[in-house]
Amino acid sequence: MSEKETIVSGIPDLDRLLEGILIGDNVIWYDDAGSLAPVFCLRFMEKCLEETRPVIYASFDRSPRNLLERLGPIARHPLFLLMDCFTFGKGRGSPPFVSFYEQEAQAWPCRIHCVDRPGDVDVFMDTLYKLHGELSGVVGFVFESLTGMQELWGGEDNMARFYTHSCPRLYELSTVAYWIMEKKAHSPRLRAQVNQIAQVVIELAVKRGTTTLTVLKAEGRNVPSLGDPVVYWTEGSQVVFGQDVRGSDRVGIGRRLRQVRSERGLSQTELARLVGVTPSSISQVESNLIYPSIPALLKMAEVLGVPVASFFSEEASGEESPVFCEADALLVKTFGAGSPGIRVKAFAPWDFGAKAQPYFIEMDPGSVAGTHFFKRKGHELGCVLSGTVAFRLGHKTFTARKGDVIYLAAEIPEEWRNSAPETARLFWVVVR
Repeated sequence: MSEKETIVSGIPDLDRLLEGILIGDNVIWYDDAGSLAPVFCLRFMEKCLEETRPVIYASFDRSPRNLLERLGPIARHPLFLLMDCFTFGKGRGSPPFVSFYEQEAQAWPCRIHCVDRPGDVDVFMDTLYKLHGELSGVVGFVFESLTGMQELWGGEDNMARFYTHSCPRLYELSTVAYWIMEKKAHSPRLRAQVNQIAQVVIELAVKRGTTTLTVLKAEGRNVPSLGDPVVYWTEGSQVVFGQDVRGSDRVGIGRRLRQVRSERGLSQTELARLVGVTPSSISQVESNLIYPSIPALLKMAEVLGVPVASFFSEEASGEESPVFCEADALLVKTFGAGSPGIRVKAFAPWDFGAKAQPYFIEMDPGSVAGTHFFKRKGHELGCVLSGTVAFRLGHKTFTARKGDVIYLAAEIPEEWRNSAPETARLFWVVVR
């Protein structure tokens, strides 16, 4: 088995966040509310069956009738196998649960295996591996739940013994296993033990109506947002990260960051370098997969030359004053502005909505920019307000003095230089 062989989880946003589910992964789902993990398990099982991979579902907390009805089409798939640990577990062999096998079980197209002694850890393990041995290919497992196992098996020690034995074995058997745990139902010691063995650990939480997913561990892959909550919403069996089911942007950070970055002519990689984060982090913020940390947000605002509040407020309505004061111009860290002695200021708000963006450019005596000031999206026009500047296009060098106008259509200067003894000041316009 290749260590890099992956399958999909059924949730594209999760696959992008994790860089895919690796075959052999044991994925722990800490469910803060007790009702958040099922939709992730549902999509995982749907995808497995769609790609003709068998699924074994070990149920400790629900009767087979209740569970199968809730699973819908999944329960009618011949590659779905239900391990019923409820009927003779928490169900205590009561007639209403036993009658299911007498009256209904045969009518279901899926396989249903009733474990007669689920309270015996060794019996459960023997049954699990026997059933797995009857299947071929990559098998998906869903254990609902480790919390239910702990209650049935009389405490953490027996459950931990099963988990520490089974997790490595499932890894070697070319499986992908989802394990559900109620976060508040287990001791920190047990959670630490579980986290150490699992390949992937995910925490689901809800606060004030907002659901979040946090990747705590993702062995063998690079997750830039590790430890950072990702907001997500659900509608039925659909899970979408960073936006609600209507497609609106509740906070607006991602959309506004992408807009102002484009206005400044910066790529995601260039902005990431200036902010001090990875390009993947910028991409995920703009896609609303993650929220930036406060220090990163402050640095983004500084680099892009916008107030932090502009990431959260709506765009200008067009009713604001048409006069912009020089005192309100904001420093922008663009390509050339990263060179010593060169300053670029945005003269109008980035969300003003005009067809052109004006700037002030100042170059101290002796300053040199080894590249153009902007990664242009359109034509550019500049006027030298004071001083003298020289710029190079290909093999030619041009000089512009006070009162001269510079027009660039398709050309991109390769160098700017101020060799004069006074500061050069330009008024520059980038046409969008």
